[in-house]
Amino acid sequence: MDEGPPHVVKIERVVRETPSIRTLVLSEEFEFRPGQFVMVWVPGVDEIPMALSSRVSISVQKVGDATEALFGMKPGDRIGIRGPYGNYFPDRGEILAICGGIGAAPLLPLAMSDCVNTFMLGARSEDELPFIDILDECTNLLVATDDDSLGYSGFVTDLLDDTDLVDLKAFDQVCVCGPEVMMKVVLDRLVAKDMAKKGWFSLHRYMKCGIGICGSCCIDPLGICVCREGPVIRGDLLLDGEFGHYKRDGAGRRRMI
Repeated sequence: MDEGPPHVVKIERVVRETPSIRTLVLSEEFEFRPGQFVMVWVPGVDEIPMALSSRVSISVQKVGDATEALFGMKPGDRIGIRGPYGNYFPDRGEILAICGGIGAAPLLPLAMSDCVNTFMLGARSEDELPFIDILDECTNLLVATDDDSLGYSGFVTDLLDDTDLVDLKAFDQVCVCGPEVMMKVVLDRLVAKDMAKKGWFSLHRYMKCGIGICGSCCIDPLGICVCREGPVIRGDLLLDGEFGHYKRDGAGRRRMI
């Protein structure tokens, strides 16, 4: 783990994953475990946390100033990288991965290491499903789209209702990343089956330092820092707290999910 200044790397290649998602292939490799993140410095804009989608890439969706700037970058442009930081998804036993959209990025390396038995991927439409060809090759891929353009018609969490497709009790670990409302639905399903401890959720929180100093990413009621004790947090630790209800902005004010 590098806690020093950002290490400057060059963008070697840009891959169009979907109309709203790009993968930036970097000039250097990073040793990491699936689920860990890096702090990405966009010169003149901001520094933000992002998951590594491989040892040489980050995948970005436009959601703010920094991600919009990254989305528009070209080969030869440079960014700064600090990290990797945080903990990671488990890689033991029978694993079910559940994600929505860009939430597939931190789970992709886990799937590509042949650790995921079943992978549930959801998006608004077929053309917004990232990494679908890769995931179909290395996992039992189940797809859901809101507009019925591919796979199951509805939310990815609705797949959990079909026990012929997915039997939660058959899995040792359930690894989840995506919109927090979606992740909360998964946690509720796990709680109903007394499986909260088998759930692992990748949280997205506002961060300034990324190394547990500033406290901007602390979550209630535990007061743990998502950057150091997350971003992957076990499901039973998220019960009866802010998860799925609210998060905080850069000024520390509560914002409803």
